[in-house]
Amino acid sequence: MTAYADVAVLVGLQASGKSTFYTRCLCDRYRLVSKDLFPRGARNKQRRQMLLVAEHLAAGRAVAVDNTNPSPEEWAPLVELAHAHGATATAYWFPPDVTGSLRRNAAREGRDRVPDVGVLATLKRLRRPSPADGFDTVHEVRFDGRGGFEVRA
Repeated sequence: MTAYADVAVLVGLQASGKSTFYTRCLCDRYRLVSKDLFPRGARNKQRRQMLLVAEHLAAGRAVAVDNTNPSPEEWAPLVELAHAHGATATAYWFPPDVTGSLRRNAAREGRDRVPDVGVLATLKRLRRPSPADGFDTVHEVRFDGRGGFEVRA
């Protein structure tokens, strides 16, 4: 059991750096839950995700949810679940860089590549999270220009 249960909700476009950020900055403290890890044809991905998050929280583990999570429709149930388990909810906001996301996405192969229309559809729904949405903390994450990340509260 960790001393600090938290649900980290990564919010940003496809290919914005969320998964790389998780791997470099959060993986030592947070368990990963992502709909991208479910089989392509899996049904009830939202329900399955919520069950996995609840299982981790019930065991006292911090969990990171690595999806686009573009709006309150996606993140509100996660924030509610975190608080129901006595955990905090932290948003990691990746401000949109459409050109960069489309460029990085184009370099992906197979299932990892999202059609450009998917990135643009996410952009239309993307909203910056705030404490008013129930998050205990909101961090802004940007590439630092040296292959890493800069995280600001």
